[in-house]
Amino acid sequence: MHNKPTRNSVTRRGLLKGATALGAAGLILPASYRAAQATPNQGGTFRIGLGHGNSTDGYDPGLWDNLYAQVFAASRHNQLIEVDADGQLAPEIAESWESPDGKTWVFRIREGVSFHSGKTVTVEDVIASLNHHRGDDATSAIKQFFDPVTDISADGQNVVVTLDAPNGDFAYLMSDYHLAIMPSVDGRIDPASTDGCGPYVVESYEPGVQASLTRNPDYWKSDRAHFDRVEILAILDSAARLNALMTGQVDLIDQIDPATIGMLEARNVANILSIPGNAHYVFPMDSRAAPFNDNNVRLALKYAIDRQEMVDKILGGHGAVSNDNPIGPANRYFHADMEAKTFDPDRARFHLREAGMESLSVDLHVADAAFSGAVDAGALFAETAAQSGININLVREPNDGYWDNVWMQKPFCASYWGGRAVEDHMFTTGYATGASWNDSFWSNERFDELLVMARSEINEDLRREMYQEMQQIVSFEGSVIIPMNNNFVMATAQNVVTPEQVSANWNLDGFRCVERWWFA
Repeated sequence: MHNKPTRNSVTRRGLLKGATALGAAGLILPASYRAAQATPNQGGTFRIGLGHGNSTDGYDPGLWDNLYAQVFAASRHNQLIEVDADGQLAPEIAESWESPDGKTWVFRIREGVSFHSGKTVTVEDVIASLNHHRGDDATSAIKQFFDPVTDISADGQNVVVTLDAPNGDFAYLMSDYHLAIMPSVDGRIDPASTDGCGPYVVESYEPGVQASLTRNPDYWKSDRAHFDRVEILAILDSAARLNALMTGQVDLIDQIDPATIGMLEARNVANILSIPGNAHYVFPMDSRAAPFNDNNVRLALKYAIDRQEMVDKILGGHGAVSNDNPIGPANRYFHADMEAKTFDPDRARFHLREAGMESLSVDLHVADAAFSGAVDAGALFAETAAQSGININLVREPNDGYWDNVWMQKPFCASYWGGRAVEDHMFTTGYATGASWNDSFWSNERFDELLVMARSEINEDLRREMYQEMQQIVSFEGSVIIPMNNNFVMATAQNVVTPEQVSANWNLDGFRCVERWWFA
């Protein structure tokens, strides 16, 4: 069964069978960054310092919500499908997949794969792993993915998923990191289990602090998982994270402060990777709470921010201006011709008056746990907003516990999104009414209607029109300010080697640095 169409072969057949070219292709690194050897070395302990992690993190795949949990998950688990570094779907536990109509999807389950416990991965395990995210009692962040699923059943070595309407992007949704394949007992997985079929086996784990893992000696991918051990550390303070890299305590850090890049390069102590994609920094507003329940107030705030200044000063140029649009330039249906918002105090004041206000005062809750430079970004936002008669009172929150106590808890805060390679994935996760990660609690009837229609639309031109109308609605009626698309900026010790191409689909090589990278 064909699994690797070329990048330009996005046809109806390409959408429904095998692997799809999805846009967010990785960065091809210069030869000076890569080691000379073509064959990866084996061995060593790979130590990762991340600006994420909560004491409430756990093993339940439906609840993973930050980069620490995502990398820890990628160390232990496989999904049905993975996104390769070239931006295409690649077989994982599903060795192939196809759909005759976009409504019935057949996934052929790979034979000979074992969990860390020694149990063989079965069709029943896959069904139970998917069903963990389904049903009225499901607490999973991606429960909404499975709302259109009417049945999941076994057919020999195949898992058959039936939808209530065609969805050409459904195979892509099966690559989501929440969909870890785990062992089942009596048709259910144990969400507290450490057992997986991925590259590394858990040795110890202290949520919000550290995780240690050892290489899975029976890993079915013979060309992956080159390190003997992996250690993942939560280092929330950016200065401490940088110091850990410079003093050799860790080999990789994320969320590099752009202001430190020049110093690192000048001292020749680290390699910088700056990878553009669809990631974006955001300020969600709770649309249920006054004054954010008035779209004129939301528009006033959107015109009161200087997007280019924020890209220049916060990102140091490692990113681009966004127009409050979660769909990025790498997406297939990106709306490039939409009216661009610029910093416009007069227009901001106009919308305040339309809301019946002459001035506005709001609290903005921030911490650098939200994204690197979030506190400075909030301060910059407050400076420009003051010119529009808007007082933004910056409330600095602790890094520890930010995702539990602030995000989706406070009415106006800072956050980030890794972006998604297909429009349906992004919109379903963060903007559909009632979605678990709809962090502005926004609801729009026309948007929801288009979201369902676009999934099953075969005509590419009509599909593009639908997705572009949805982008227009989110940008001008939505309750999230998206001032900038950020590059994934990370730094590694000089002996860390990556493949020729690094994925831009997610951070840290699609979270897969633990199994794709090695030491020189």
